[in-house]
Amino acid sequence: MKKVLLLMSGGVDSSYCAYLLQKQGYLVYGVYLKLHDKETKHQYYEANIKRCAEVLGIDYAIIDERELFKKSVYDYFVESYAKGQTPNPCALCNPLVKFGIAFRLAEQLGCDYVATGHYAQVKEGKIAQGIDATKDQSYFLFGLKREWIPRILFPLGNKRKQEIKPIALKELPWLGTLESYKDSQEICFVENTYIDILQKHYNVESPGIVLDTQGREIGTHKGYMQYTIGKRKGFTIKGALNPHYVLKINPQENTIVVGEKDELATYQVRAINFSVPKEIFAEKQALECEVKIRYKSQKTKARVQLMQEDSQGKKQEILLANLQEPAFGVASGQALVLYEDDKVLGGGFIV
Repeated sequence: MKKVLLLMSGGVDSSYCAYLLQKQGYLVYGVYLKLHDKETKHQYYEANIKRCAEVLGIDYAIIDERELFKKSVYDYFVESYAKGQTPNPCALCNPLVKFGIAFRLAEQLGCDYVATGHYAQVKEGKIAQGIDATKDQSYFLFGLKREWIPRILFPLGNKRKQEIKPIALKELPWLGTLESYKDSQEICFVENTYIDILQKHYNVESPGIVLDTQGREIGTHKGYMQYTIGKRKGFTIKGALNPHYVLKINPQENTIVVGEKDELATYQVRAINFSVPKEIFAEKQALECEVKIRYKSQKTKARVQLMQEDSQGKKQEILLANLQEPAFGVASGQALVLYEDDKVLGGGFIV
């Protein structure tokens, strides 16, 4: 019998994954990762996992990795906003924390596979989009190591999110008490807004000047950390007849630059390469593919080049994507993810 290590969140989705994997003949070992410091939430989800494990008769473990998470994800999240960037913590957490821990434990426990409740699939040795386009999470998985992918199972990748709960409650009546489960948050350690986190570390209420693209002073804002590229509210400008959007953030001067929507458009995106293999570009000056620049953005056709650049004496690989159609709200710190049809080729972090 093949053994699978299942990362469990304590929600309906991962509980149903445990059931599906068992039904498919796998010996399931559940793991709950304690990553943030919200102890009340941990207690709630740990109790749910205990119930699931007892009913299904599976072993499970609670693993405390808060120190690693803080160093690899939380600190990066906070420092990115201080630099005027818009970080993507989930895209970094998956390769550096969740899957890294899971595969280390899988080796120790002799597990053949690692499974999660992500809405994604594995096709031809690559991460691929889940069939539910509204919940597809392949974008957040672009950084996974290629050698891991053949050993990853996504039991929900061929299912639609809205169908999971009614099916789960029908097939597993004991899950009835889970109906009140909240949907998992996009960022696990953020309760309401990211500002709640930042104000623990910085003065986010530091009023500054709003500039137009010509450098003229046209208004005021509440503090540069409260804005991301593309935001259109929360600042005051004089005499504007049309909506204005944040185009640029200057943390050193505590200023933001705003303009009308057409000024947000860009046809070129640069990113520091994180996981696109060099061999994809072998004997090609450029790669014809599709890209996404935010989780909720649509894929757009692009011509992508891999370039070597010097930065402060260090060589780094840059992905340069020339888009067929304009992208709006491209933000430093977000991920540029490359796709071939529905398969992920890799990606990098936008600069």
